[in-house]
Amino acid sequence: MAHPVVFDRRLLRARRARAAALGPSTFLLEGVAEDLADRLATVLRRFEVAVDLGTPTDAVSRVLAASGKVGTVVRVAEEAGDRAVTVVADEEVLPFGDGALDLVVSALALQFVNDLPGTLIQIRRALRPDGLLLAALSGGDTLTELRQAFAVAEAEIEEGISPRIAPFADVRDLGALLQRAGFALPVTDVDRVIVRYPSPIALLHDLRRMGATNALIERNRRPLKRATLQRMADVYAERFADGDGRVRATFEIVWLSGWAPHASQQKPLAPGSARQRLADALGTTEMSAGDKSGR
Repeated sequence: MAHPVVFDRRLLRARRARAAALGPSTFLLEGVAEDLADRLATVLRRFEVAVDLGTPTDAVSRVLAASGKVGTVVRVAEEAGDRAVTVVADEEVLPFGDGALDLVVSALALQFVNDLPGTLIQIRRALRPDGLLLAALSGGDTLTELRQAFAVAEAEIEEGISPRIAPFADVRDLGALLQRAGFALPVTDVDRVIVRYPSPIALLHDLRRMGATNALIERNRRPLKRATLQRMADVYAERFADGDGRVRATFEIVWLSGWAPHASQQKPLAPGSARQRLADALGTTEMSAGDKSGR
């Protein structure tokens, strides 16, 4: 069955190129790269061949190179204009053979692929046994304030609500996708970054400089009405401003990690294989489900 096409990836590349020309806003990526370095530092092994998959800047490649835990770093992106890119490829069609890689990392890129389940399967196949995937994606609550403010404004002024903020995945769904792709020891967790802006319009300018403005296939092609933009800003300020007048914007970062299966990895015990009762280990008396204490 064909996967749904949600994002206009050609437009996404154009938006990122525009962001680079404007002077990119990279604080979020830099923070994620630092967090990725900390997470990788807890893994007590070295990775000879690592791929930085789709990260919009070289922030992750730089921390990998400086970590001392990685031999060769291969940066993969769809654009050839960045000299740090060593392989030009689409994240949905990976050019690596089975078992070619020891580590795959990605920062704030995989949320924009149209076939995330297929991409995760390709990553797992490209990893050697006991190879690691470590990735950060935008989660479902990202820009929830902007989503709500636009919905109210469009409901009042336009003919109806149009898709403006990407439908980012929930952490539980992403965990299920790791298992479906065949990763062992899958782990997901969430960080929330709250950024404060002078105004909602300042947030929109920052999103433009992140290359993160609307690239949905089903986006409204008509120019945004000035009245709608103003109403959105008013609703945003009414609902999500702090006492000093600055507004909040939520960026939810979902972290995924999983290992390509290997015989040396821990595995859950088979049901009924325990050699000691839990009651004996705890020094208590075992009671059946029908017993009531004190009788």
